[in-house]
Amino acid sequence: MRIAYLECFSGMSGDMFLGALVDAGVPAKTLEDAVAALDVGAKLEISRVMRSGISATKVHVQVAGDEDVARAPSPANPASKNEHSSEEHSNKHRVDHRHSSEGQDSRAGAPAPHKHSHAHGLTEIREIIGKAGISSAAKKTAIAIFEALGEVEAGIHNIPVEQVHFHEIGAVDAVVDIVCAAVGAEVLGVDQIICSPVNVGGGSVNCAHGTFPVPAPATVKLLHAAPVYSSGLQAELVTPTGAAIIRTLASSFSAFPEMTIEKSGYGAGSQDFPGHPNVVRLTIGEAASTLAAKTATERVTVLEATLDDLNPQVFGYVTDRLLADGALDVFAMPVQMKKNRPGTLLTVLCKPQDASRLTQLIFTETTTLGIRQRDEVRRTLARRWESVRTPWGEVKVKIGSMNGTVTSYAPEYEDCRRIAAEHHVPLKTVMQEATRAYLSGR
Repeated sequence: MRIAYLECFSGMSGDMFLGALVDAGVPAKTLEDAVAALDVGAKLEISRVMRSGISATKVHVQVAGDEDVARAPSPANPASKNEHSSEEHSNKHRVDHRHSSEGQDSRAGAPAPHKHSHAHGLTEIREIIGKAGISSAAKKTAIAIFEALGEVEAGIHNIPVEQVHFHEIGAVDAVVDIVCAAVGAEVLGVDQIICSPVNVGGGSVNCAHGTFPVPAPATVKLLHAAPVYSSGLQAELVTPTGAAIIRTLASSFSAFPEMTIEKSGYGAGSQDFPGHPNVVRLTIGEAASTLAAKTATERVTVLEATLDDLNPQVFGYVTDRLLADGALDVFAMPVQMKKNRPGTLLTVLCKPQDASRLTQLIFTETTTLGIRQRDEVRRTLARRWESVRTPWGEVKVKIGSMNGTVTSYAPEYEDCRRIAAEHHVPLKTVMQEATRAYLSGR
């Protein structure tokens, strides 16, 4: 299994991730073509820089027409003295909410003459990305990153997600960062991106809504369930865009995994901290066979609703819809509700990026007035499929293993059900025969 390990010992931002991608072998032209496909009046400036003695790749998003104001104080936010058009902290990472530390430059709020310089809603962001000439998988990933940002903003400000206006996080450079991150991650060709514990920094930042301790509110929400720490450096090291990329792309968090290293790359932040390399490292390679056999860890979102007035026929329909729309699992449990009413607890497991869509489906298709949501970590066995031959046709068998040893196996229900119906054979007979065929072939 080919994996990438992302080390965030100096935090994480969108431009740092792009630099690491290029340094690890993603062709710069691939990202430049993605920017051109967006048609938002931007281009990438890619250079080699030194960060505390480490050579790294620096990626800067240059927006057409803003060269003259790139170092001017922001008229929309005079207190801000950061470099990028959304916002940036003292580490000079790009961030997505109007906050800053003193002593940096700013172009926050500076007008850009291209057609996407105004604020965007989530619908507009989806349209911009949807029209770009990039793969459908990259579009889906980029939109998922923006939806993660939007959902956090909506929660912080207590408004529906579709009412969130991306004044900062929808700025052109943020769109470029996110789309290039999605395209570059796809080009890496890895099966899994694993992330280290994340150094969030320290100190405080001046936001549009006041002074907040590091990490900022949006970053805290985006890194929910991720292992984080502070090395004591008084700077904001993780931007909301960086946190959203981690949340969407990272399948798990761990120390450096067992792997055979093929190549690595360093992406630079804008500031050079003495004695602390301001870089993120991306290491690519093949997972060791022992690692591949161990249980995998992944983050899932759990959605729950209790129902006491839903037609049972509708419940079955809702279950089918949720599974068809990407839910990892859907199940129900009987519960005793208030006023001694018998009810049903609906539980849905899904990928974090699918939570918003499935929440909307539950509200639309059921009678619930509220849905509980939480992120959890689950462990899964290594899984594979094998086909076995029965007297009535082939049946797939799902096989689970741990440390290279098969621990479970089961014939695929849908295959067995279809054969039983077509050949008028008892379902249990088909399942028993498929199991016998698998065991005899081991």
